[in-house]
Amino acid sequence: MRRVRLILPLIALLAPLPVAAQPAPPPQRVLNLTVYGEDPCPKSEGEDIVVCARRPESERYRIPKKLREKPEVAGGPGWGSQVATMEQVQRNTTPMGCSPIGGANTGCYAQMMAQWFAERRRMQSEANP
Repeated sequence: MRRVRLILPLIALLAPLPVAAQPAPPPQRVLNLTVYGEDPCPKSEGEDIVVCARRPESERYRIPKKLREKPEVAGGPGWGSQVATMEQVQRNTTPMGCSPIGGANTGCYAQMMAQWFAERRRMQSEANP
């Protein structure tokens, strides 16, 4: 009898454990939809929750506001500066440019000689005040 009194409380403590170990049911699924014009909002099935946002019919085939083109900024760089930039970028690829690849290597010698003459003229002008 004494053993039964000790065992019964232990059984009572262990009995609820299998119930707590059972997994919880999956969460409900929520669907967010956008409907246009007079289109009906779909009905929910089972435990699904359907939330509909209604837009006018004129918005149906439009590009979303986030993706629409942004207006051009007034006062951007002028054509003159754009042309000068393009010429500067392409200067190294022309035959008289200075590049180790292709025909542009002929310009390296000319560039070096022009720099040498400029330095020589500067030195002569400093020597003769």
